[in-house]
Amino acid sequence: MHIVTLSFDDGFKKSNLKIAAIHEKHGLSACFNIVATAHLPSFVPPNKYQEGMPCGDFGLWNELQARGHEIMPHGYRHANKGRMPLAEAKQSVLDCLVVFTKELAGFKAKDAVFNFPYNSSSPEVEAWLPSVVRAFRTAGGGLNPLPHAEQTRLTCTGFGPGNCEAHLDAEIAKLLAQPAGWLVYNTHGVDEEGWGPIGSDYLDRLLDRLLSIGTVRVLPAGRALRMAGG
Repeated sequence: MHIVTLSFDDGFKKSNLKIAAIHEKHGLSACFNIVATAHLPSFVPPNKYQEGMPCGDFGLWNELQARGHEIMPHGYRHANKGRMPLAEAKQSVLDCLVVFTKELAGFKAKDAVFNFPYNSSSPEVEAWLPSVVRAFRTAGGGLNPLPHAEQTRLTCTGFGPGNCEAHLDAEIAKLLAQPAGWLVYNTHGVDEEGWGPIGSDYLDRLLDRLLSIGTVRVLPAGRALRMAGG
């Protein structure tokens, strides 16, 4: 079996509506990772790749979740936890989980995959996180072993700031060259939104191609782990 997880970060409203519709066309669930406060007027975009790109709010995230898509935490304010003091990094994660518990229907932190902003973590934060969430996603390369019950650390790859389609194609080829495995690929928006975007037409064609390969399943990260009994 080969599993592909396309992990869409940051919660750009326009992009995520397109991504959800394309996944639904193919009978699939998208994997969205949301900054807990990005929809608030007080939110300060961390870089130019988020400026001027409205993010959805929890009304939208609840709607998309009800439509079958996966909504997971991507931090309280998109801060780099690999550069924070440990206590501050822990509190930032907990603040994010409090918002999700309050705002996202049925959310349980122990079932969640926490997706590090910038895919930047530290050994100390990683050692602590499995005590509060099911798993986490960080940097380290896109190819992972197939999901299993003890798995708490997922690593991913991505490409940017320009279009990442060629890089994603190459990573999928690496996955399919193996007898089995799980590719976790971190991207953001579509049609020029965000860091390392892909085209919406490309996404449509990619999903069609992946579904035509008998060994491949396209799954959100949390769902893949649940299938493994985790």
